[in-house]
Amino acid sequence: MTSVLDLAPVAPVVPVVVIDDAADAVPLARALVAGGLPLIEVTLRTPAALDAIRAIGAEVPEAVVGAGTVVSAAGVANAAGAGARFLVSPGWTDGLLDAMRGSGVPFLPGVSTTSEVVALLERGVTDMKFFPAEAAGGVPYLRSLSGPLPQARFCPTGGVSLASAPSYLALPNVACVGGTWMLPADALAARDWARVESLAREAAALAG
Repeated sequence: MTSVLDLAPVAPVVPVVVIDDAADAVPLARALVAGGLPLIEVTLRTPAALDAIRAIGAEVPEAVVGAGTVVSAAGVANAAGAGARFLVSPGWTDGLLDAMRGSGVPFLPGVSTTSEVVALLERGVTDMKFFPAEAAGGVPYLRSLSGPLPQARFCPTGGVSLASAPSYLALPNVACVGGTWMLPADALAARDWARVESLAREAAALAG
């Protein structure tokens, strides 16, 4: 199965999107793609999320749209049914992990402790979301894991900013970061897609 962390190697930042109105999904996704961020995580936090995933999948073929905040087997089934191309959870249980693995869709289970990392490695999972990144120890914590657990790769999410992202991306065990800073609330409220595109381009430049 393709790894989530290998889906868009040229995009070091995964926008974590909360969509309240499904009508905003396509123009928002187009702005992110135009800015160089094609890997888009739409969180299952609103009633509009599944419709947003469907719309992006149908109308923005350049985007690789996935579902975030997947916390149940039902969420896995709903997201996969809506066409999500990857799944992201803030944490994991045996049941959730089995459901994600059984979906056939690439997935990224969430961890915040060394024991959780080791448990996933025991289950054959090497790619993980580190959440909430800043609150759980940030760059120093992940750096300390790279020695004893070099096989684990992470996408830190939660409190990551444009300023802190380069420090995460410099770590050998970090493949990308997730963030929301390219999606400021005032720009979304105003549907200022040009500003979103500009901020996405700034984030994408971190790859260079």
